[in-house]
Amino acid sequence: MKLKYVGILCMTVCTAYGQAHGQSPEWEYRIEAGATAGTGTYAPLWFTSNRYGLGTTAPNSGYLRAGIGYHQTLNKGWQIDAALDLAGTVNHGADTRGMGFVVQQAYADLTWKALRLSIGSKERGAFPLERNTSLSSGAMVEGPNARPVPQVRIDIRDYLNVPGTGGWLAFKGHLAYGAFTDNKWQKEFTAAGNKYIQDLLYHSKSLLLRLGNREKLPVEFEFGLLMATQFGGDQYEKQADGSGKLTLDMPSNAKAFWKAFFPQAGGSDTPEGEQVNVEGNMLGSWNFALNGYVGDWTLRAYLEHYFEDTSQMFWEYGRWKDGLIGLEVTLPKNRWLSTAVWEGLCTKDQSGPLLYDGFWGQFPEYQISACDSYYNHYLYGAWQHAGMGMGNPLLPGPAYNDGKITFRSNRVRAHHLGLTGQPAEEWNWRVLISFARHWGTYENPLDKQRKQFSSLWEVTYAPERFKGWSASVALGMDRGNYLGNSTGGMITLRKTGKF
Repeated sequence: MKLKYVGILCMTVCTAYGQAHGQSPEWEYRIEAGATAGTGTYAPLWFTSNRYGLGTTAPNSGYLRAGIGYHQTLNKGWQIDAALDLAGTVNHGADTRGMGFVVQQAYADLTWKALRLSIGSKERGAFPLERNTSLSSGAMVEGPNARPVPQVRIDIRDYLNVPGTGGWLAFKGHLAYGAFTDNKWQKEFTAAGNKYIQDLLYHSKSLLLRLGNREKLPVEFEFGLLMATQFGGDQYEKQADGSGKLTLDMPSNAKAFWKAFFPQAGGSDTPEGEQVNVEGNMLGSWNFALNGYVGDWTLRAYLEHYFEDTSQMFWEYGRWKDGLIGLEVTLPKNRWLSTAVWEGLCTKDQSGPLLYDGFWGQFPEYQISACDSYYNHYLYGAWQHAGMGMGNPLLPGPAYNDGKITFRSNRVRAHHLGLTGQPAEEWNWRVLISFARHWGTYENPLDKQRKQFSSLWEVTYAPERFKGWSASVALGMDRGNYLGNSTGGMITLRKTGKF
């Protein structure tokens, strides 16, 4: 059943159920239109990135989006939420030409107290370590950069206190299985002679702990693990006539689902490389945050250490050189600056340039698990969805490549600054400034170190006299010799409300 029909059915059932229990359901709607115009090969990076895939690399594009949401509070801690969110696009997609249609969100959530079952495609933000998604460059494993992956998900979204700890220990986490929906995009985007994947499956899980009781001590410490996997699927080679030749059929049986949950070496029905390492494209991150509350100030420092497979997951080489560090400062209420975020990103080390599995050579007793090639995979192409990287957009995804579903440069060092303020009740501004240096990959290094500057300058107006209406005007300017120079403008109109 298509996702849009699932959303309609869920909302119909939820309405009937809520009315049967004497509750008044809450409905809300959202209508949004956006248009981008500019110069350059690509649109400015921050016109495209961290928009849940509803952005495009084309310098001139547009969309019209409409959504409806449902909320129902029931007795004994039960709650139902559902939404259907659709968009018509211009100059989006694999060839960034013509018109298209997108099911952006279609989900139903059933919540009992802290526990939630979520089914469908939903914009979920950065999880498990919360970020300021309007200012942050993005998470390294999963965030708001790519189109949502439809999934069945069980989670504890907000921290739940552990009984008997006096509020000093809390936890949250999730478990999810799903499927990527970019079959058509991959087939259309891939150039002849290159590989693409169809019917790819998804798995992720996380556990995060929080130490501290803010009511008694204004300091909290968060730490935990996030893991994700691509598995199953069929690999094809694009032919000159546009057809696909099946080159690999990966298992998608119950055993494959279990190995995605508990990473293990592949069986005899997988390629030899999977038998040496783990089945599927497994990646993840360790997450740490320290929060301080001083009067009306909030200070948050965080670290995300990224890893591929088991290399660098447990201090294998005595160092953690790659990851993202950040500092977020929320100031006391004032007219001009409310929040500032700085982040530093490094993916240059990747455990070193040498990869040697004893299985392949003359010395089976030796193994060196380096050359991790972040976000790329020799079977599954890349950790991406419809061309956009699932992780941090400062590593531009395959949509910026030429017919190959790989990240052209995954060895990056970058700095990012995000600022926002509200000089008046009806006005808000936001600035994003990023600078990245690129080296390509270990296997295919760039001809020289390349640099890219990206920026966004945005003002939003939400008039009090027209409730629910807002308009945003943004200027984007990129300069560099990796993605090139581009300048553009973006206008976004929104209307939200309840009925």
